[in-house]
Amino acid sequence: MGAAFSHNFPKVVAGKGAGGWEYGPVTTRTLVILRHAKAANPEGVIDSDRPLTSRGHADAAAAGAWLAHRGYLPDLVLCSPARRTKETWHGVALALPTAPTVRYLEDLYSASATGLLELVTTIDAGTSTALLVGHNPGLSQLSILFDPDGADPDGLRTAGAAVHRFDGTWVDCGPRAAALVAAFTARA
Repeated sequence: MGAAFSHNFPKVVAGKGAGGWEYGPVTTRTLVILRHAKAANPEGVIDSDRPLTSRGHADAAAAGAWLAHRGYLPDLVLCSPARRTKETWHGVALALPTAPTVRYLEDLYSASATGLLELVTTIDAGTSTALLVGHNPGLSQLSILFDPDGADPDGLRTAGAAVHRFDGTWVDCGPRAAALVAAFTARA
């Protein structure tokens, strides 16, 4: 899927109530890119229904604790509807002190880096921190696209997170625009 690739992602809005957030505009944006945790591959189970392993559940909880400890608390979560990504998000959410808006988007299941970038640019301006929970290779490629000098060229491991920051609006986010400021790997 090359340059002609395009999704019709809905406008992603976060906030409380119809009026959105009640405070002023946000200028620094944080995007946390989180690959799903370790999943089982049981015979006869379709890919989208693969559950997390015990290790995957533990690693998702560890990722959530890391995010909470570092203060990377999302206002908005965009999550693939696959079972392993939902279970990863639920494990992460247990460690967070607040409950963000969560959107499960079918297009995240197989999105390329280009498709994911397109989605990121639709995030509502009132969102300060967004968490994207999905799959490789798209997530790792997106992280590299944002910061080719800082992102791990080997990509995100299961339950791995890449935290990118930039100043401006989500519409402004593009290649080399969001520096990698932190990374998490559940297990070496």
